[in-house]
Amino acid sequence: MSQTPEDDRTVLATSSPQTPAEGSEHHRPHALPPGTRLGEFEITGVLGEGGFGIVYLAHDSSLERQVALKEYMPSFAWRSTQAHVSVKSSQNADSFEAGLRSFINEARMLAQFDHPALVKVYRFWEANGTAYMVMPYYHGLTLKQTLQERSAAPDEAWLKALLGPLLDAIEVMHQHQCFHRDIAPDNILMLDEGRPLLLDFGAARRTVSGMNQAFTVILKQNYAPIEQYAEMPGMSQGAWTDLYALASVVHFAIDGHAPPPALSRMMADPYVPLASRYAGRYSEGFLQAIDRTLAFRPDDRPQSVAAMRAMLGLDAAPREPVRPAPLPVPEPALVAPPPASSADAPRRTGRLLIAGIGVALLGAAGLFGWSRLNSPQAPAAPAAASAPPVDVARPTTAPPPAAPFSPLAALDAVLAGASPERKVSVQVENQHLRINKDKVGFTVRSAHAGYLYVYVVSTENNFQLLFPNALDGANRIAAGEALKLPRRPWLLTALGPAGTDHFVAMVSDAPRDFSTAGLTEGKPFSGFPLARATQLQAAHTGARPLFAGMPACAAAPCPGDYGAAAFSIEELAQ
Repeated sequence: MSQTPEDDRTVLATSSPQTPAEGSEHHRPHALPPGTRLGEFEITGVLGEGGFGIVYLAHDSSLERQVALKEYMPSFAWRSTQAHVSVKSSQNADSFEAGLRSFINEARMLAQFDHPALVKVYRFWEANGTAYMVMPYYHGLTLKQTLQERSAAPDEAWLKALLGPLLDAIEVMHQHQCFHRDIAPDNILMLDEGRPLLLDFGAARRTVSGMNQAFTVILKQNYAPIEQYAEMPGMSQGAWTDLYALASVVHFAIDGHAPPPALSRMMADPYVPLASRYAGRYSEGFLQAIDRTLAFRPDDRPQSVAAMRAMLGLDAAPREPVRPAPLPVPEPALVAPPPASSADAPRRTGRLLIAGIGVALLGAAGLFGWSRLNSPQAPAAPAAASAPPVDVARPTTAPPPAAPFSPLAALDAVLAGASPERKVSVQVENQHLRINKDKVGFTVRSAHAGYLYVYVVSTENNFQLLFPNALDGANRIAAGEALKLPRRPWLLTALGPAGTDHFVAMVSDAPRDFSTAGLTEGKPFSGFPLARATQLQAAHTGARPLFAGMPACAAAPCPGDYGAAAFSIEELAQ
């Protein structure tokens, strides 16, 4: 079956009714590697990657089962160290936070529901600057793939058997005053036993009494009704919004195309009713019910699931599982961890093993040549220093060996210890520097006053405190101040080698003392020699991140809170 190119593109719609911006999804090499452990879950592969998150196949070591683990990772974020997720630009900080709250609300909402056509959530949590949720590992194809594998459009009985459980699931959501707002063929999974499963609740929104402020939403433009682009007088969102999208799915199943985008229907409506095009192939009442649910104006559509169900005559209809056309038995390899290229997973045309949430689905010595001459010399990093910042050993009868010290893991720990209410952001002037040509420049902003410290892990794995330094010790920053670095005494040029330099900016309520972390004075930059850092980290037992240092005040009490943000600069060879 054919489809219009924009059927699957999830886009952003702003608070005014304008044409959505073009979205360009592409593979982002920020997936956590196999072997990474997040609590009791060990990642074994990548199932899919979209514009707002990454879904992994994982092993639950506590219950000995396979699960799907979804990580919030929007396209405007990146892996600032080995595990921590940060926003690429301070301009996207508000969008990142809003998306994170939406992700957490999605998990909380799904955890409340109990319906066979709705995804279950086992647990969710926040860590590493982002959030995760764990779900069952469902086997099947999306409805879009199922329809594309058919040689002809499904008959009315097949469509009614599909709609019955989906309407029941949507009704459960609506009873909780929750609307899905992103129903589409690629957000419905057809399980192996023929049962449909509604996916991807990232755009779901709970109704709030009196809400009238503008907001940004996520939508698929060929499946979203006009009221979803903006709140307009007489066009609020409600049950009729999800019903329009569901009717659009039926339109796609019958016609091979979604209805025209809602924005194109505002003046001269190009929609041609199904009842006039497919009479004789489906019952008149069925086609008229779909056409009415696709009415442009919300008031002209059925206002509840019960009303649509009655129009379709589904109350007395048996709801047998929807059986897709027979497919070959999947090869054993498909049950194993996915291939290294996660970009292949969403594009497969054969049988897929898809997670429960749809994927509709973000150093000093190498950077500064004279730093290598005047700073403490650090020994070469162990070969495994690039390993994940958490234990990656498979369960064995003996305790797993301790992971080798990693400077990037140390940065992760500093970020994890930050207080969420102390917002720090960094804007980099140029994230891609040509070696021996471009200068380093970045601006730090903090929501609270304090003392600024900037760490760096170079391309050569040297771990240093970039600021304050022997040339510039004035590290006080005021609330709301934009502090631009480096300043004139220590202007820096990229000197190679090629690669990525990782930074963390920390703003502490009190000055910090790093002597317990093994900081060795250097000119101009002090550093954490790896051999000493490895010993100290192995002996460290406190909850406080070792390399965050200790608050140092002239008089007690001395506040230990701080905020932090990560950023990176890539050095490019000529």
